[in-house]
Amino acid sequence: MLPSRKTKRVLSGDFTPGRKRRRCVVPSSVSPAPEHSTGADLLDSIPDDLVVSILCKLGSTSRCPADFINVLMTCKRLKGLAMNPLVLSRLSSKAIAVKAHNWSEYSHRFLKRCVDAGSLEACYTLGMIRFYCLQNRGNGASLMAKAAISSHAPALYSLAVIQFNGSGGSKNDKDLRAGVALCARAAFLGHVDALRELGHCLQDGYGVPQNVSEGRRFLVQANARELAAVLSSGIQARSTWLSLSQPPQVPNHGQSCPLLSDFGCNVPAPETHPANRFLADWFAVRGGDCPGDGLRLCSHAGCGRPETRKHEFRRCSVCGVVNYCSRACQALDWKLRHKMDCAPVERWLEEGDGGEGNVQIDGNGNGDNVLLPMS
Repeated sequence: MLPSRKTKRVLSGDFTPGRKRRRCVVPSSVSPAPEHSTGADLLDSIPDDLVVSILCKLGSTSRCPADFINVLMTCKRLKGLAMNPLVLSRLSSKAIAVKAHNWSEYSHRFLKRCVDAGSLEACYTLGMIRFYCLQNRGNGASLMAKAAISSHAPALYSLAVIQFNGSGGSKNDKDLRAGVALCARAAFLGHVDALRELGHCLQDGYGVPQNVSEGRRFLVQANARELAAVLSSGIQARSTWLSLSQPPQVPNHGQSCPLLSDFGCNVPAPETHPANRFLADWFAVRGGDCPGDGLRLCSHAGCGRPETRKHEFRRCSVCGVVNYCSRACQALDWKLRHKMDCAPVERWLEEGDGGEGNVQIDGNGNGDNVLLPMS
């Protein structure tokens, strides 16, 4: 029997005799590809209460509607939790800032849903829209009153303007004492326009016993609060508007407003509330600068309130061109632009029956201009 002969198996391919083939070792730093599993993702493992708390914080700090809308478009679960009443009640005024040209029934229902959830900003915004734009006076006033009861300062001031002008009714529906009381409450809560309006009322004896010194004190407080708000907001390049020199003679339209011209400070104009911006855009889209039927808009660009009847607002008796819903709007617009534009005329004719509330601009050396009702 022949002895068996051992033979070597030759493998095809690159082969080097006398060497062992290397094994391909996967480094420990490289993790293998994950297997596709049908289990829940990380978001589904977060409790609903924690997600709602996060959404409340996001809604209260949103600087535009897109910040909140993007959450609704993320996934079905976030959309459902974002509609939680607790989240809707915490939405900021900028998160529900509806554009006038995008107004629709869906926008109306969304604001109504926020109102039902207890959002004070939604109560005020929808109340302003219904009262001035949709001409649903009673329902709009009730929504603003709902916010005012909960100490919402802009709603208190808006109701004060309605009482001063008798908006939605006749000239005999004016209630000056109620307007002053609402202004005082809003001013106590820190509303600068209400504080300025209250100061002018005290100076003029309008709805309250005249007290010039006390009125001047309130006007100085309004200017100081305006400056404090700007300083705390962290606006860049403060040296461009804060100086000890005298303010420029020609104001920068739409960008700066010398609210503290007494002290040589050019403070940027206050930011317009989204509800007031909606009013201005609403009438601009639907009829230019006139709400129709011979009615006029408040000449202060940051207001947007229209007349609810003819000759409701007071007109400047010097030039006869501008008209204002309140003394606070007149004071802001005077320092913003009208101080340079107002030119006295010898005589101008009032529309209709001569108007019900012409005013005279009485410029004084302190930079605050008093609205004096003409007899």
